[in-house]
Amino acid sequence: MNVKIEPSWAKHLEREFEKPYFVELTAFVKKEYKDGAVYPHPKNIFRAFDLCPFEKVKVVILGQDPYHGERQANGLAFAVDEETRVPPSLQNIFKEIESDLHALLVHTSGDLGRWAKQGVLLLNATLTVRAHSAGSHQEKGWEQFTDAVIRALSEKRTNLVFMLWGNYAKVKGAHIDRNKHLVLEAPHPSPFSAASGFFGCKHFSRANEYLISHNETPIDWL
Repeated sequence: MNVKIEPSWAKHLEREFEKPYFVELTAFVKKEYKDGAVYPHPKNIFRAFDLCPFEKVKVVILGQDPYHGERQANGLAFAVDEETRVPPSLQNIFKEIESDLHALLVHTSGDLGRWAKQGVLLLNATLTVRAHSAGSHQEKGWEQFTDAVIRALSEKRTNLVFMLWGNYAKVKGAHIDRNKHLVLEAPHPSPFSAASGFFGCKHFSRANEYLISHNETPIDWL
């Protein structure tokens, strides 16, 4: 099956594209886009991969679903389109960055492409969603595909940082090889849980310290 994804990812994931679950997933997603509003725009479904080739990944941040409101989802977990108001979870991520790094954000846009281009894979477990219907594309095959993404990174790369926020991300990241990678866990940055341990987790400075210790350029989170 011809999937339009960045070439280095295509090489590592090509077996997934031929599996029955992915063939069924593709048919389902195509029908959903044909029948009504689905986010993100089709050209952005694999944007997280397009901006961050396999060998360039340094940090993986796991999300769950794309945003299901208009002009929000843009293919990057937690991110929104340039002109869109920054949603509450991302506001809390920005607050933690400023607190952790003792500096004010230089870039306040919610797009986060600036992180992706530095090696941050902003990966949602499910890559599409029906408009105004949270979770509508769960359990259709996306989770199996993104499990394969995490498995490929865990097995074929070394010294990556995985940020797992909330129970869903922790379960999804359970099989990461912690002897080869740094796994950072915290509550979800949602307003409902951020105060119970996301604030003060210092994941951003800890990630950079780990990268530097392994001779990698740190991420400019600001």
